[in-house]
Amino acid sequence: MTIPILFDMDGIILEGPRTEPQVYADAADAALSDFGVSPTPDQRRDLRRHGTDAVERRCAELEIDPERFWKRKERYASEGTHERLRTGERGRYDDTDVLADLAERTTIGLVTNNRHQTAEFVANHYDFAFDVVRGRDPTFAGYHRRKPDPYYIEDALASLDLDHDDTTDGRRGLYVGDFEKDVTAGTAAGLDTAFVRREHNRGLERPADATYELESLSELLDVLDERTAAE
Repeated sequence: MTIPILFDMDGIILEGPRTEPQVYADAADAALSDFGVSPTPDQRRDLRRHGTDAVERRCAELEIDPERFWKRKERYASEGTHERLRTGERGRYDDTDVLADLAERTTIGLVTNNRHQTAEFVANHYDFAFDVVRGRDPTFAGYHRRKPDPYYIEDALASLDLDHDDTTDGRRGLYVGDFEKDVTAGTAAGLDTAFVRREHNRGLERPADATYELESLSELLDVLDERTAAE
């Protein structure tokens, strides 16, 4: 019986909890250049931020299609992130080495609020043997489906086509994250959850619904042994 283990990406696989704001700023500037518009400083500031409400309003003022702008900005943000990974400006956590061992024993996947294009790049760049990779779609609707909404986790689970009986104590595996929203989404998707301590979340309380609290991804081998033995 397989026990799927799904991983968050930023703060779990990749060092640091999120995409650098400058990446989105540069992406917005590149997209604005493509559309050939000259925003005011206030318009540019809002379009550089990563949220949909201001983007829709400012795009309307500049008479450009907000969905097209968003998709272009997402593409440039992915390209900027990928370059930072290629150059080593951003790296992966050392304990991700355990993924190779986990992949030999069970189903593993990557499910992130980050862009799907970047999630696929990370899986390929580091040669991780994920059985499923799911990131957010480059649309407004895709952005609003981010965790704590369980949408992308549920979509990943559905793509694995696991039997309903592939459960442990009524739960379909484990979701691994570093923030409360990860625990909330994983729980809503019917999974147990592991809250992993990293430098950026040391001061946070353990989320109340977290099944496990781990200091390293390497501890997942013991978790897997425990859960397999319980079958």
